[in-house]
Amino acid sequence: MGGIERREFLKYAGTGAGVLMASTLFHDRLLAGAMPAAGAEVFASKFGVTKDDMQKVLQAALSKGGDFAELYFEYKLATNVTMEDDIVKRSSEDIALGVGIRVLKGTQTGFGYTSDLTIEKMTQAARTAAAIAASGATLTPTALKETRPARQVYLLDRPFAEAPLGDRISMAKEAYAAALGHDKRIVKASVFLADELQYVTIANSEGLLISDARPQVRLTAMATAQEGKVRNTGAGSAGGRVGMTYFVGKNAPKEVGVEAAKEAIILLSAGDPAAGDQPVVCGNKNSGVMVHEAVGHPFEADSIWQKTSIMWDKMGQMIANPIVTIYDDATVPHLRGSFNIDDEGTPTQKAMMIEKGKLVGYLHDRLSARTLGAKPNGHGRRAGYNVVPIPRMNNTFLEKGEASTEDIIKSVKKGFYAHSYQGGQVEDTGKFTFSVGLGYLIEDGKLTKPVKNATLIGVNTQVLKDIEMIGSDTEFFLGTCGKDGQGAPCTAGTPTFKIRQMTVGGRS
Repeated sequence: MGGIERREFLKYAGTGAGVLMASTLFHDRLLAGAMPAAGAEVFASKFGVTKDDMQKVLQAALSKGGDFAELYFEYKLATNVTMEDDIVKRSSEDIALGVGIRVLKGTQTGFGYTSDLTIEKMTQAARTAAAIAASGATLTPTALKETRPARQVYLLDRPFAEAPLGDRISMAKEAYAAALGHDKRIVKASVFLADELQYVTIANSEGLLISDARPQVRLTAMATAQEGKVRNTGAGSAGGRVGMTYFVGKNAPKEVGVEAAKEAIILLSAGDPAAGDQPVVCGNKNSGVMVHEAVGHPFEADSIWQKTSIMWDKMGQMIANPIVTIYDDATVPHLRGSFNIDDEGTPTQKAMMIEKGKLVGYLHDRLSARTLGAKPNGHGRRAGYNVVPIPRMNNTFLEKGEASTEDIIKSVKKGFYAHSYQGGQVEDTGKFTFSVGLGYLIEDGKLTKPVKNATLIGVNTQVLKDIEMIGSDTEFFLGTCGKDGQGAPCTAGTPTFKIRQMTVGGRS
């Protein structure tokens, strides 16, 4: 095939049915229930890019004296269905195809990309990337040798990529009906179903040639409850690196809709928090977002070698209570942030960050690892072929402890319980702020009145030392993380845990 341009197709529907542009790229494999796995074969047969072509482009990328070159091919088919106001308002399909070409010279990066996979256009993009290195000996890339990922962390039963539009609409309708039907005070519901199949092939000047076919899906429901002049919105979601068989039982679409409606109804009776410094118990359902923002980002190693993170000079130091262990692990099957390999072709692994209170490691991509004299550990990620990889979290966890949830709450005479969150941010200084969607007062060791309009404010280095009880009831938060203009799907998991004291903001 000659010049293949990036294509974007968008179709709208206003009366309960959406239209998708059909793609048959992997149709034969999907009907057999198998994801494509051989990079050179797929790109040669479907896109006309042979292994010899890849070798030539890598040579062009090194032609100005770079010491490393990499090709990142991506094909992505993403579909979306939105239901609200009793109709399927929109369905869409977005197809992305292209290659990003990166050249490293020491700590410098050159980059080019193209959606035209002809040898001429790829070579032109390679020479653009090569310009970062204007002198030095020209290296010859190692001959490419194709390998396959050593593990499979995706649930491939009935992939969404082979599902007809009608099945997606049925799921959206089920969640929508469950949200609206939960209580007569639910006055509005919205459901969003987004799924994708991302196929990547990575070739580099060290001879690596490896591919990965990655499913991803997320079902989100929003429900708005109203009573008199009081109006509040709750949310529910489910998904991961899974297929359609995942959405049964506790993950059924109706359960997602009911989860959103229940939170909205509880919020109708919620009051404002008591502001001030107090003990805080973080629930297991969504408190992973706190670990992600307040702890995870400062461990991403680009901020370590650039010395912008508060953690850059603390390797080997005790920075947390000895009961605290935090790690990132993309090898956990089926989670939203799970991968067989990262976007540089590095096998994923369990990467320890804090072990029994001590800072023991950072999250590396290839560039941060070479800069700091470390090894890449599977955290080079990119939003698409047209951007460079950067160190990112995958699945970040606070390791479970031994306390029971009941005992943790009983230990608090007067305090605050955080159940769900609306978002958060952390500064380079380690100071963070989180908006709590739903919380509860803790009075005499019991959860009492629901609370809204609360914020949690603290500094990560202090909060890590103030974690004094950790439960064993780990649950997961499904997120999309933004950094440097790139979005990345991720998961964060925590059991219930108690912080001795932090600032709760609200109306006194």
